[in-house]
Amino acid sequence: MAPRANWKGFLRLSLVTCPIALFPATSESEKISFNQINRKTGHRIRYLKVDADTGEEVSSDDIIKGYKVDTDSYLEVSKDELDNIALESTRTIEIDEFVPRSEIDDLYLVRPYYIVPDGKVGHDAYAVIRETIRSLDKVALARVVLTNREHVIALEARDKGLMGMLLRYPYEVRDPAEYFDDIQDVKITKDMLDLAKHIVEQKSGHFEPEKFEDHYEAALTELLNAKQKGMPVKAAKKQAPSNVVDLMDALKKSIAGGTRTPARAAPKPSKAAKKAPIKKRKAG
Repeated sequence: MAPRANWKGFLRLSLVTCPIALFPATSESEKISFNQINRKTGHRIRYLKVDADTGEEVSSDDIIKGYKVDTDSYLEVSKDELDNIALESTRTIEIDEFVPRSEIDDLYLVRPYYIVPDGKVGHDAYAVIRETIRSLDKVALARVVLTNREHVIALEARDKGLMGMLLRYPYEVRDPAEYFDDIQDVKITKDMLDLAKHIVEQKSGHFEPEKFEDHYEAALTELLNAKQKGMPVKAAKKQAPSNVVDLMDALKKSIAGGTRTPARAAPKPSKAAKKAPIKKRKAG
């Protein structure tokens, strides 16, 4: 089944407009997930919305939004008030400018989306916008409203389509000086740097994401398969990291150990293991 679009609207470059749809470019739904269950009954846990002071359950009709101004005071904000300030760009991604991709700090990157034509019309206009972006070797900065908030999105050509990357606002990016200022200035000798570079050369390769192994996911799969079959669960062997006493000695030992045969990668999770291993027991 094809995924559902997160957003549908229009992409506009000056007077050129076409209908489009946004789809998440990544997904975590394939990962193993767990439900919370009642140990005594085997039933799933359901969370209730309760008043923090009285402990009584509150119906959805009686729940409104509030902005905390101090310990016990909130500014109530109604749905109508929020609708009154809704942005006009709710259904249009308006391209504002073009900038070099290299100028966008990775700290500002949030989430990628695939942007495709919506329906049979508008493919010509879509292609014009896509090829314009591609020919400039830049990304297009635009605005899009998702979940009632306006976001900046960077558009770039990707294969036959467009990829949009949501960007953070400056106030969402923390100042690195708050974290890095206390790091000590240490003088590294040339011999140490040469040894470290040699280790890097031993481990150098190319970016091949298909070689990535999610070892925890594989361990979860093995655990669930064993439990389904009623087999004992083996505890994973964990090796505690050793304290570095002599940095130069550690670098030399790293080089000596760099030629060893790498450990066998953990097996990839099987499709069968993705099925929920826990079945609800009937209330009796």
